[in-house]
Amino acid sequence: MAGTLAIIFGLSTLIFAVILTVAGINFDLLTIGVLVVGLNIAQWLLAPYLIGLIYKVRELKQNEKPELHQIVNDLSRKSGIAIPKLMLAQIPLPNAFAYGSPLSGTRVAVTQGLLDSLDNGEVEAVLGHELGHLKHHDVQVMMVASFLPALFYYIGYSLMLSGIFGGGERKNSGGSNALVGIAFMAFSWVLTLFTLYLSRLREYYADRHSVSVVDNGAEKLSTGLVTIVNESRRTNKPNKNQQKSNSSFRALFIANPDQANADAADLYAANVRSKQDLLRETIAKTPTKADNFTEIFSTHPNITKRLRALQELT
Repeated sequence: MAGTLAIIFGLSTLIFAVILTVAGINFDLLTIGVLVVGLNIAQWLLAPYLIGLIYKVRELKQNEKPELHQIVNDLSRKSGIAIPKLMLAQIPLPNAFAYGSPLSGTRVAVTQGLLDSLDNGEVEAVLGHELGHLKHHDVQVMMVASFLPALFYYIGYSLMLSGIFGGGERKNSGGSNALVGIAFMAFSWVLTLFTLYLSRLREYYADRHSVSVVDNGAEKLSTGLVTIVNESRRTNKPNKNQQKSNSSFRALFIANPDQANADAADLYAANVRSKQDLLRETIAKTPTKADNFTEIFSTHPNITKRLRALQELT
């Protein structure tokens, strides 16, 4: 994961320097660097409050869901991390996510849909996965990494518009700005692919952490993921505004709700219904070239690959 993040930052710096040097555009790189750092810090500090508004999150007091508090306390000690605040997202979509900042503290949230759909062992494994994200500092890593492609895109978009409509003092400055803007936007797409790969990689690491701190964690997390996929297919059909909200921070979720229909199609192609049958059928499959291609553009691993990786840890 550190290597991938280094590639993202290294490529960012290199492409910035090369494009601006070749184009002869006098950008203050120090100013751009300060802008990147400042906006990332602001996003990191304020994101927990935005997440709370989008997903209707509230803190669970100690006298609420005491069994969940006990699970989080025990797994936090096993993980060697401070105990995060336990939150409840009051949405029907079955999922969970970890997040936080110095202002809000670390938090781990489960949705009402998750509690309604999974058994206690599966919930424990899901919480183990989310605590893995906190232990690996994935929240901070992905907040920073995810912002860079957006920054490149908006700088490129601004340059392109200024080149097309603004002209400039020099005769050819408009055309140069437009070309540089297009180059920035193209690179933002390449950088996004690296960021998506980093996101998928952190999911595997968090799965592995859950297995390390939860008894029979591989089996519990596997059946939990199967249930989440199936229930997400049914519950992720609200109005368009709610669908957009469910997708706003989808990289935080243990499973991407946007992938639910495709993943469920893979899982439920066979005429089986028990979780154990579904696991066996899914693990026996070989991802197609189309599956591998689609995965490149996803925040989460292909469900078949992910379940296979979990079974290898049993």
